[in-house]
Amino acid sequence: MQVEPFKAFRFDASVVGDAGDCIAPPYDVISDAQQEQLYQRNPYNLVRIIKGKLSSQDDGEDNQYTRAATLLSDWIDEGVLKQDPDEAIYAYEQDFKLAGKRYQRYSFIALGKLEEFGDVVKPHEEVFKKAMIDRFNLKQATSADFGLVFMLYEDPRKVAEMIMEQASFSKPLIDFVDEQNVRHRLFAISAKEKIQKIVDMMSNQSCIIADGHHRYTTGLRYAEENNTPAARYQMLAFANVLQNGLIVLATHRIVYNLGGFDMKQLLSDLEERFDVVEFGFDSARAKTQARQDMLDRMRAEHENDKNAFGIYASDDAFYVAVLKDPRAMDTVVPDKSPGWRTLDVSILHTLILEEVLGLDEEKQTQGKNIQYVKDTPTAIDDSIDRIDAGRAQVAFFMNPVKIQQLKMVTDAGERMPQKSTYFYPKVYSGLTINKLTDMQCTVADCGTESKIANRES
Repeated sequence: MQVEPFKAFRFDASVVGDAGDCIAPPYDVISDAQQEQLYQRNPYNLVRIIKGKLSSQDDGEDNQYTRAATLLSDWIDEGVLKQDPDEAIYAYEQDFKLAGKRYQRYSFIALGKLEEFGDVVKPHEEVFKKAMIDRFNLKQATSADFGLVFMLYEDPRKVAEMIMEQASFSKPLIDFVDEQNVRHRLFAISAKEKIQKIVDMMSNQSCIIADGHHRYTTGLRYAEENNTPAARYQMLAFANVLQNGLIVLATHRIVYNLGGFDMKQLLSDLEERFDVVEFGFDSARAKTQARQDMLDRMRAEHENDKNAFGIYASDDAFYVAVLKDPRAMDTVVPDKSPGWRTLDVSILHTLILEEVLGLDEEKQTQGKNIQYVKDTPTAIDDSIDRIDAGRAQVAFFMNPVKIQQLKMVTDAGERMPQKSTYFYPKVYSGLTINKLTDMQCTVADCGTESKIANRES
C-alpha cells in the first residue's frame, strides 16, 4: 500500500489549554451522555465537529454538517488548529491495562492512497448505510479527515515499530489519559530516511480494515466526487498484527422487542444443533458464581476451537450453548467460505438469530431488535441488569474473533457480520487532522442515499 507523510493540523495548547481535552473517541462510540460531557470539557473539543448536536431548526443551509465546516474554518483562522510546518509520519502509542496485564500498542498515522476493496485493502465487516451517509455528508462539508481508519498489516521485521520506539524517547506532541485509563501519546517522525523506510516497507503490504469501514468507504466516495490528487489519499492508522498490544475483544448481542419470546422454547429449539449446559442459581452469591462458571466454560470451549455462546434471560440460570457439529453451517450457507462458516458470529446470526428467533438479515440490520454491546469491563453486568429490569429479553455473550479467523475471511474476499470485532483500545479522533482542500458545501450539495448505497457492496 502506498503511504505518504503529511502536515497535520493539531490543537495548539497555547490557545486551547490542555490539548487532551480537545480529543474525542470515534464518533460511533460517543453516547448522548458522553457527547454532553465532551461539550462541557473544552469549548474546542472535536465532538462539536465529528458529532455535533442536532437542532429542531436544522435545514439544508444550517445543520450539523454546515456548522462543522464553519467551526473548522474558524478554528484554523483563530489558531486553535495549527498546521505542522514539516511533513511527518506520526507515531501513536497507547498504553493500557486489561485483565490485570499491561499492554502497549503502536500504530503510525500517515496518508494512504485509497484503493478499491480487493487485494490491497480488505474490509472485514458489513457496514450500516445510515452511518456511511452521515460520514460522507461531514467529509463533503468539511473536506477533512478527523477520525482514523485503523488498518492492519503484517511485518515480521517490525520496521515501523523500531522507528516508533526510537521516536517515543522524544517529547510527545500530545500526552493524555482517557476515561478508560488508556494513555495516548503522539510523536512526530520527520527524518526523511526514517519516513522512507516506512514507505518502502508498506509498498508491498496489503491491509485489513480493522476499524473505520464507514470512514474508508466515505473516502472512496469522496474521491469519486472530487477529482483532485488530495482526495485520493486518506488519513489512516496502521498497526502490525505481530505485536502483543493488538487486542481483539468480543461484541455481545442483546435481543429485545421479540413478540412471544419464551426462554424454554428457545432452549428446546437449540437442542437440535447445540449442547446446552445450564448454570443455575438461587441467591445473589450463587448468581455471581454461575455467571463466572458460564464465562469460564465459554473461554475453555473457545480455546479448544469450539463455537460457544453464553446466554442469559433472567430465568435463574446462565447457559452455554456449544455447537455440536460445525458441518451444520455447510448446508445452510453453502456459498460462504469455510472460514466464514466457522465464525461464532456467523453461527449465532445464522442458526440462532435467524433460524430460531426469526430475525432475518434485514431485521438484524434495522436496529429494532438487536443491540451490540462492546466488551468493556462492565458490559456483561450491564447486560444482565438490563435483562433483569425487563428492558430486553435475552443476551448472547460472545468470545472474541481470533486474528487468524479474521485473515481467513478477508483472504476469501468476504466480510463478517456487522459488529463482529472490537479492537481495544479505540484510536481517538483529533490527534491529527488532514485538511484536503478549502472546499465546503451545504448539506443539499452533499451525498445522497443512492450514491452511498452503491458502496455497500
